[in-house]
Amino acid sequence: MPSSRTSGSRPTSTTSSVRRTRSNFARLAAKIRMGKKIEKGGNKEKNASATSQDEEDPNKALEPYICTGNFQADFTELCRRNNMAVIPPVVLRPRPPGMSIQPETKPEKGGGKGKQPQPEPEPDPELNEDGEHADAPPKTYVVKENKFEYFKPTVQVEMDNPDKPDTVSEIYIRGWKIDDIMMGTLRQCLPLLEKLHTINFWNTGLTGNTIHTLASFLPQCPNLKTVILDANASKEEMWYELIQDESPIVNLSLRHCGITDEGASMIGRCLGSTKKSNVKLLSLNLSNNRISDKGAAEIAQGLRMNRTLLSLSLANNQIGDKGASKFAEVLQKFPLTHEEVVERRKLLSDKGSPDRNKSPPLSRRADSKDRPGSVRSGTHADKSDKGSKKDKQSAKGKKDVKGAKEPEKEEKHDKKGGKPVKEDKTANKKESKTGKGGGSTSLGGRSSGASMVNEPGKGGKGPGKPGGKKPGDKLKPGSQADEVFDSPEVINPLLEHSELIKGQLWNSGNRVLINLNLSRNQIGEMGMNSLLLSIEHQSFNSSNSTGLMRLCILKNRIAADHPTVTKLLSTVEKNDPFYKPPQTPEEKS
Repeated sequence: MPSSRTSGSRPTSTTSSVRRTRSNFARLAAKIRMGKKIEKGGNKEKNASATSQDEEDPNKALEPYICTGNFQADFTELCRRNNMAVIPPVVLRPRPPGMSIQPETKPEKGGGKGKQPQPEPEPDPELNEDGEHADAPPKTYVVKENKFEYFKPTVQVEMDNPDKPDTVSEIYIRGWKIDDIMMGTLRQCLPLLEKLHTINFWNTGLTGNTIHTLASFLPQCPNLKTVILDANASKEEMWYELIQDESPIVNLSLRHCGITDEGASMIGRCLGSTKKSNVKLLSLNLSNNRISDKGAAEIAQGLRMNRTLLSLSLANNQIGDKGASKFAEVLQKFPLTHEEVVERRKLLSDKGSPDRNKSPPLSRRADSKDRPGSVRSGTHADKSDKGSKKDKQSAKGKKDVKGAKEPEKEEKHDKKGGKPVKEDKTANKKESKTGKGGGSTSLGGRSSGASMVNEPGKGGKGPGKPGGKKPGDKLKPGSQADEVFDSPEVINPLLEHSELIKGQLWNSGNRVLINLNLSRNQIGEMGMNSLLLSIEHQSFNSSNSTGLMRLCILKNRIAADHPTVTKLLSTVEKNDPFYKPPQTPEEKS
C-alpha cells in the first residue's frame, strides 16, 4: 500500500511544479515590463525637471554668440538670448505697388550680345458676368488682413539682392524705442554688414547712453555714409559725438531733435577749431530745432577752419540778425585771431624744416662726414685735408683709367642689344667731378630721392638713354615714383594764402560751402545786408572757387519782394549750376 500511494502521488507533484514555474515566470515578466515603464516615466520626469531648471535659471551662462553677417539670423538670436518678450521681425522695406527689386545678374559671356529682353505678355483682361471689362483693383495701396500689423515694431531693411541675406544696405527703425539692450544688440550685428551705407532711426527715443553707444561702433562699419536720426529729442544733446575724428559719417540729419544753443556749440567745435577739423562730413541738416544767435555763432566759428562741409541747413530755427552776420563774416575775408596766428606760425615752421636738415645725433657727430663745415672742428679738417692730398692724387689717376674703360663696357653692352651707342666724354667728365653716377643733387653726402624722381632725364634714367625706362614700361609697386602720385591731403585753412592789411593777417574766407538754408528764421534787414556784402565779395573774387551756389532766405522778418532780398537772390542765382536765365522776347518768338 505505501508503494502504491507514492507511485500515485508523483504525477500530481510534477504538474504542480510546472504550474508554479509558469506563474513565477509570468510574474517576473510582468515585473520586467513594469520596471521598463517606471524607468521611462522616471526619464520623462528627469527631462521635465531639467527643462524646468533651465527655465527657472535664465541667467545661466551661455556660450558667446559669434555673428555671421546674416543680419536676420544674428539679430533674432541675440534678441532671444537677451530674453526679449517680443522680438521685432526683420522685413523688407515696403515699396509702392509695381516696384520690385531685381537681383543683380551678371550677363553671360558672349551670349547676351545683340539680344534684347523680350517683354512679358500682358494678362487678358477680366470680364464680369455681363461680359464687360471688370474694374481692376486700385494700384495705389495694398489692403492688409490685419489692420494693426502696420503698428507692430519691425526692422525694415533694403537689400541689394533679396536672395542673399548678407547684402543689407539700409536699415530703418521707425516709431518704437531703442533702449540700451536693443542698441547693444545692434552694436554686435551692424559692423559685420559690409554693404551697409544708411541707418535711419526715426522717433526711437534715443538717450545720451544710446547715442554714445551708437557713436562708438559707427567707425567699425566699413561703408557707412548716411545717418538719419530725426525726431529724437534728447536732453543730454550728445550729438557732437557722431562727428568726431574717427566718424565715417558723410551725411547727417538731426531734424526735430530739440537741439539748443548748448548742443549747437558742441557741434560747431567738432566741425572745426584751431587744432583740428572734421574732414568727412559733407552735409549737415539741423532744421526744425531751437538754435538761436548764440548757437549759430558757434557753428559759424566752426566753419572758419572747416573746408569740407558743402551743405548746411538751419531752417526753421530762432536765428536773427546777429547769427546771419556771423555767417556773412565767414563767407568773406576775415582777420585771424592771435591763437590762429600762433598756430599758423607753428605749421609754417614745421613745414619749412624737414627731417633731412636736422643734425645727426651726438654719438655720431665725431665720426660723421656729413656735418656742415661750420660745425666741424678746424683741427679735424686740417688733418683730414693733409692726409687726403696724396689719396686725391692717386685717385685722379685711377679715375682717368676707369673713365677710359667705362665707355668700352657700355659700348659692349649696347652691342649685345644690336645698337652700339657712344657716350659723350663731356658727360663722363661731369660725372667724375660730381663723383655720383646718378647726377642728382645731394645733401650732406646723401643723394636726394625726390630729385631722382622729379628729374628723370638725369643720370641715364631717361627714356632714350641706355639703362633708362621706356615710356611704356610699368612701374613696380613700392618704387619711388609711386610715392610722388599719392592722393593730396586736406590743406589746413591756416596755410592758405593770407593778406597782410594794416598789420593784421586776413584769410580769404570759406569758399567750400555751396548750400546754406536760413529760411523760416528771424532775420531782418541788417542780416540780409551782411549776407549781400559777403555774396558780392565772393562773386567779385571768384578766381579760386565759386562760393555759395544756393541760398534759401525766404519767410524771415523781411518781405520777399524787398530790394535787398531780390538783389541777394539774383546774385546767388548766377552761381547756381541749374540756373536758367529768363528768355527774351526774341528767344520766345
